[in-house]
Amino acid sequence: MNQQDQLTTVGSLPNRTPSTGPLPATLTRVVWLLWVAALGVLGLRVATGESWSLAGVIAVDGLTVVMWVAVTFFSGIVHSYSRRYLAAHDRVDRFFATVFGFTLVVLALVAADHIALFALAWVAMGLLMAELIGHVEGWPQAQAAASLARRYFLASGGLLAVALAVLWSATGTTTVSGIAAAADTIPQTMWLVAAGTLLLAAMIQSALVPFHTWLLASMTAPTPASALMHAGFVNAGGVLLVRFAPVISVDAGFMLLVVAVGAASALGGKLLKSVQADIKSQLGCSTVGQMGFMIMQAGLGFFGAAITHLVLHGFYKAYQFLSAGEAVDQTSPTDTGHAPDSLGAVGFVVTVLTALAGGVLFAVLTGKGTSLDSGLLLALLVVLTTLHATRNALAQTSVPLSARYGLIPLVFLPAITLYAAAYNAIAGVMSGTMLVSAPAELTVVHGLVAAAFGVAYIAIETGLYQRSQRLYVALLNATQPPASTVLTSTEDYNEY
Repeated sequence: MNQQDQLTTVGSLPNRTPSTGPLPATLTRVVWLLWVAALGVLGLRVATGESWSLAGVIAVDGLTVVMWVAVTFFSGIVHSYSRRYLAAHDRVDRFFATVFGFTLVVLALVAADHIALFALAWVAMGLLMAELIGHVEGWPQAQAAASLARRYFLASGGLLAVALAVLWSATGTTTVSGIAAAADTIPQTMWLVAAGTLLLAAMIQSALVPFHTWLLASMTAPTPASALMHAGFVNAGGVLLVRFAPVISVDAGFMLLVVAVGAASALGGKLLKSVQADIKSQLGCSTVGQMGFMIMQAGLGFFGAAITHLVLHGFYKAYQFLSAGEAVDQTSPTDTGHAPDSLGAVGFVVTVLTALAGGVLFAVLTGKGTSLDSGLLLALLVVLTTLHATRNALAQTSVPLSARYGLIPLVFLPAITLYAAAYNAIAGVMSGTMLVSAPAELTVVHGLVAAAFGVAYIAIETGLYQRSQRLYVALLNATQPPASTVLTSTEDYNEY
């Protein structure tokens, strides 16, 4: 389609109901009713502390309830947003049916106790997400991206099937809860195969480095589908490791491997994001890094922290994708305004003191980081995250300097308090029926990971890493999806 054939519309869409069928509205109402029902189940869980099961098929425990509430809420937002976003789209019913089916499958996955149901839900979840990635019919790049994602998801499902088959053979039980109870009795070789394939399945599903290519190629998905993907689907790796926490935590050495894998992706995602020019690719690389943090928290033995991270990240990333259009600014080429590179001595002191206070506050409120164990590394992550966010806020805000330094602690310390409260609440709901916290003794590996984060923070904040052209090219190459999934002609965008 050339420019002469285009019809350019300026301004908001007409305020009228599009000519679509009743399915989108019906499914949207059903999802919000499911969210209300999930809140009711959460209330019962908090009030009674009870868990419910059905003949070894499903088990409604703390993790199930937390995920039910989060999944139905995110899905409700996506359904509501999509009614406007896909107004009068020729495949709107198919899109809503797929998103609703995806929601039901995830609800089944987090409640599944029978390993066959768990495996089937895992595979179905991936196939439905691949369908959403390739939703636009007749778009070759979308179909290529969907095909790539489908291969990754089937590989993840195959690895999970191997793990579950080995665990079934080793324990003689076909339930996740039974496997968890017998985790200590699994022979070493069989355990190593099961734990290794579980970790690989989680890495693929959560798009950790080096399996992040499918995620960066998935930008062909409609924006609501991307929001659902980044807010929910990629979190499945964390859910998998938490659900099988008694298995992977049998060996301290394997937990160190999980920490290293998560840390590599957390650092890699941050570096990959730094070379991206478009907003959706930046968000994709951010997800790679955030999923690394989630897996790392599981490796540190704080499974409740991993679930808290995925829930809060889901809120953040859903908002970021659904509001991505607001990130497009029109600026003048002569505009030379930019954030200052140096904050000065006072700014440096404020950032450091606020970050340290944030780490201490988190440790006091959660009890993590008050002993000589892996909790110290968790508290260090809070310090570095606060340090980075505080420095950015000080450098970019337009508030006068006289007020800026006083407002920063007043903003970030309450935010850390809320994070700690969310962590305590989610861990409290999960406790009683599953492994929530299993801190490990500090090792040299923990020290190396902490040092790597410190060096990476200094390199990024000072811009030192930007001085290497070789590093820049390597990072740029690492973020390039297959050519078949990328549009190279401007006219192609007009078609789809």
